[in-house]
Amino acid sequence: MAKRVAVIDIGSNSVRMVIYEKTSRFAFHILHEAKSRVRISEHAYQNGGNLQEIPMQRAYEALENFLTIISSFKARKTLCVATSALRDAPNQKDFISKIKNSIGLNIKVIDGQREAYLGAIACANLLPEQENALSIDIGGGSTEFSLINKKDISSNISLNLGTVRLKELFFDFNDIEGAKKYIDLELSKLDGIDTSTIIGIGGTFRAISYAILSNSDYPLDKLHGYKPNYDDFQTLLNKILNSDEETLKKLGIKNSRFDVIKPGALILLRVFKKFKIKELITSGVGVREGAFLADLLRTSKDKFPTNYNTSLRYILDSHIDNLSHSNQLNRVAKQLFDLMHEELEIEKKYRYELAIAAKLCMSGSTIHYYSYSKHSYDLIEDALEFGFTHKQIVLIATLARYSKRKLPSSSHVDNFKSLLPDINQLNALSYLLSLSVALLSHQPRNIDFSLKFENGELKIESKNSLYLAKENIRKLENLKNSNINISFL
Repeated sequence: MAKRVAVIDIGSNSVRMVIYEKTSRFAFHILHEAKSRVRISEHAYQNGGNLQEIPMQRAYEALENFLTIISSFKARKTLCVATSALRDAPNQKDFISKIKNSIGLNIKVIDGQREAYLGAIACANLLPEQENALSIDIGGGSTEFSLINKKDISSNISLNLGTVRLKELFFDFNDIEGAKKYIDLELSKLDGIDTSTIIGIGGTFRAISYAILSNSDYPLDKLHGYKPNYDDFQTLLNKILNSDEETLKKLGIKNSRFDVIKPGALILLRVFKKFKIKELITSGVGVREGAFLADLLRTSKDKFPTNYNTSLRYILDSHIDNLSHSNQLNRVAKQLFDLMHEELEIEKKYRYELAIAAKLCMSGSTIHYYSYSKHSYDLIEDALEFGFTHKQIVLIATLARYSKRKLPSSSHVDNFKSLLPDINQLNALSYLLSLSVALLSHQPRNIDFSLKFENGELKIESKNSLYLAKENIRKLENLKNSNINISFL
């Protein structure tokens, strides 16, 4: 697969383009992203599905500009998929031929099941694992559903429900009851599916999640993986349906979505009515990421290898200059945890986050060495994007931020209290990571000491002096309510 790959998604409402760069076999990051709200399906549903000249011209000009951007980044491969608006259009071949002949772009029109599957493999690979969750991707012309159970995907279904379709067929005529009947008839095709968790893909779900996030005291500004409260979400949906444009703005809905947010809200309300939903998860990934992953993972059944995380690998590839030292920190931190977690009363589940923090705590040094802990924190919070919960991201970033000498500050803990472990466990984890960093101050080629923990005493044995380790351990902020002793043998 090419190192740089561009993906273009031609939807009914928007055309989007992303350029990805691989840093190793399965690791990648986004180099550039662009979006144009061309509304290619505008007036199509009132005209037998036929694409109209003005919207097609807007799409043509956007795609032409996208190719210029792709060329500037020297991407060697471009994948272009088109969904509901083109697959429904009797005149799709006219548009596809014009694009091919004029600007040399090959458009692949995918069917509804494939569209559902691509969104689902993005969620299955780039969100924390979920059991029996139903993904929903509300587009302009159709809505796709898939069942996701951990990494397995089934029941890929596409329905003729979309925000632009409903707007032009019902909302423009104020026929809300007709829209409800139409939606419910389409949703009857989901009979037999049983789920209590919804994964929301697409602009409608994200717009509503963002409105809730931005109007709350939630401490992390990250939409991917955000779990909005179900009652808050449903309340906002009902408010949206009964709001004018001025009220929509006050609710946090962006101007660009004013004309399609109500049909999307109604679809979600009817889906919620059909299923007994307990949990909502916002996905920042969808068809574009799915198309990229289907190409990237084509030899591994559309799944990353077991225990592989692409965001973690990307940071290691791009921001860790000394991988040997990173791996040593990881090993020592896990050994200290195994020896001392019972004494320090740390739950076993936090071993994983401590190990990741140990691997990444030096990542910020590639940005600026003298403030590397701050940069490590920012980098982890932003770039440790895929496959981690918000609680995991904040904990890993926090441990990296305070991996030098001091325990997490009270102001930091207060700000992120809802996403962090209790203060005693947090401080104990922070201490173990700082202790690992201190023990490896001399950065040996191979770990040159052994560790034992007996009767509240950590015994460190080495044939070498470990002078820097001793000096840096003395500088560590001690844990309160703990009588751990450290001795060198």
